[in-house]
Amino acid sequence: MRGLLYSLLPLLLLLLQPWETQLQFAGPRCSTGPLDLVFVIDSSRSVRPFEFETMRQFLVGLLRSLDVGPNATRVGVIQYSSQVQSVFPLRAFSRREDMERAIRALVPLAQGTMTGLAIQYAMNVAFSVAEGARPPEARVPRVAVIVTDGRPQDRVAEVAAQARARGIEIYAVGVQRADVGSLRAMASPPLNEHVFLVESFDLIQEFGRQFQGRLCRKDLCAQGGHGCQHQCVSAPGTFHCACNPGYQLAADNKSCVALDLCTERDRGCGHHCVSIPGSYFCRCRAGFVLRQDQRSCRAIDHCSFGNHSCQHDCVSTFGGPQCRCREGYDLLPDGRNCQARDLCNGVDHGCEFQCVSEGFSYRCMCPEGRQLQADGKSCSRCREGHVDLVLLVDGSKSVRPQNFELVKRFVNQIVDFLDVSPEGTRVGLVQFSSRVRTEFPLGRYGTAAEVKQAVLAVEYMERGTMTGLALRHMVEHSFSEAQGARPRALNVPRVGLVFTDGRSQDNISVWAARAKEEGIVMYAVGVGKAVEEELREIASEPAELHVSYSPDFSTMTHLLENLKGSICPEEGIGAGTELRSPCECESLVEFQGRTLGALESLSQKHILWSPGVFLNLSLAQLTARLEDLENQLATQK
Repeated sequence: MRGLLYSLLPLLLLLLQPWETQLQFAGPRCSTGPLDLVFVIDSSRSVRPFEFETMRQFLVGLLRSLDVGPNATRVGVIQYSSQVQSVFPLRAFSRREDMERAIRALVPLAQGTMTGLAIQYAMNVAFSVAEGARPPEARVPRVAVIVTDGRPQDRVAEVAAQARARGIEIYAVGVQRADVGSLRAMASPPLNEHVFLVESFDLIQEFGRQFQGRLCRKDLCAQGGHGCQHQCVSAPGTFHCACNPGYQLAADNKSCVALDLCTERDRGCGHHCVSIPGSYFCRCRAGFVLRQDQRSCRAIDHCSFGNHSCQHDCVSTFGGPQCRCREGYDLLPDGRNCQARDLCNGVDHGCEFQCVSEGFSYRCMCPEGRQLQADGKSCSRCREGHVDLVLLVDGSKSVRPQNFELVKRFVNQIVDFLDVSPEGTRVGLVQFSSRVRTEFPLGRYGTAAEVKQAVLAVEYMERGTMTGLALRHMVEHSFSEAQGARPRALNVPRVGLVFTDGRSQDNISVWAARAKEEGIVMYAVGVGKAVEEELREIASEPAELHVSYSPDFSTMTHLLENLKGSICPEEGIGAGTELRSPCECESLVEFQGRTLGALESLSQKHILWSPGVFLNLSLAQLTARLEDLENQLATQK
């Protein structure tokens, strides 16, 4: 209770004073001439009750020093917090007593501090003709006095500039906690005459005395009619015109002419001098920057910023940093990285497989498993043999596009060690994901170059992993004669190679077994998350020779040697197999000998037959009939 009394004591003492002894401003009333004066009072919650009472008495005391009247000073008061309230407009009262009565009845709003909103209200409403302000053509000065104790909760600079542009002279009075920057943003120039900061509400009368002194001066500029284009400067009993910075008075001493400070004399700029109102500055050409003297220029060292990312050397140019490679290296298309100069691109090297630059020379290389021939350019191949090879390539989403390109490169390395031709090795390619697509069948391409080009043109499918569906497609379609596979009677080995990186989303057991029953030798190559059990189920026996695995796509090239030893006819399936046309003379003689031998055996076994039975049969039908006869003989034995 005692603390409450102590806190209210300043307010009680102030209220107990007679009105006549409260904030009074010394001196007689001054005649300011016509003036429209609006007080903008902060009544936010941060203004304590006794402080607000002090501000109320400040207004009353200031009113008593003014020449109030319809043709003299008109006074309006607005208060604000989170909202704006008009206490009384300019047109409301012409007698000082009525104004004092309205001020004493003022009740603070006690909310936020929206100073910008209050300035906008004063500009658009309080100083409007409808509220009692005299029209602009009357040239009556308009003055706003803003009294606040805190930081605005909205923007003030822009709306204050608009108010000043409309001819409103703004005084900003800050008490205690007021933000000086905000006061300066609101006030009219010169700031040293329009910004006031007092330590407490008790000292606000100091501003009142200074304000009274300024209003009471005879200001010939304020009366209008001076004709100054930019500024009118008052002096006791006279005035003179002045220009804004960057301008000078014309011969009539009223209008202003812009100055070009750059042409006036040499400013010492290294490149360009740029004139602005009241000043100038030096500017450099593109690729240069001002030195510390703000006049001379130096070239910008873009490389010194450390963000050029050049692998070798950085060279600063007017357009920015450029990368340069050391001797023996060429800049890559990314403009940053370097690679050893590739002489292979500049000469007709003639290498069959790959040309490798080595300093100022080059050499030819062959793929793994093949030897460079004596000419230093061509590569050895598998010994002449015959294989029908179908590659089943996993194109599911888990492979990813960049790895699918590695797979295509791996397939072409397999093709490199095969003797691809219509009579030799035939290659077909099938891609599978959620569906199956034949990229090219066995019988389409007759050279390794054609096959490799077709492999590179294959587009990535994405989606799921239906390995079982792919195996079925291979068994039913890929090794058919319609797709280019050679007839079974020619005994050409059929090889299937499945390449996958994950678990199949359908069952593989039935068609993996069916493929091997059809005589297809199956190889399974797994990468990454491929499942070993599935790879073994797909592959032929023994699994150790028909299953290969690599942990990732970038290291799978080590599998080539194993596949070469298995697929290449020189070292694996089909080695030494000789394929002859059944119409050649030697083939006919061999067939005739086998036929006569089988007939003789049947005669000895007393099996009856008629030569006429064979007269109208084709060669293929004769071969089949011969196999039946040989089977019968084997049964008899």
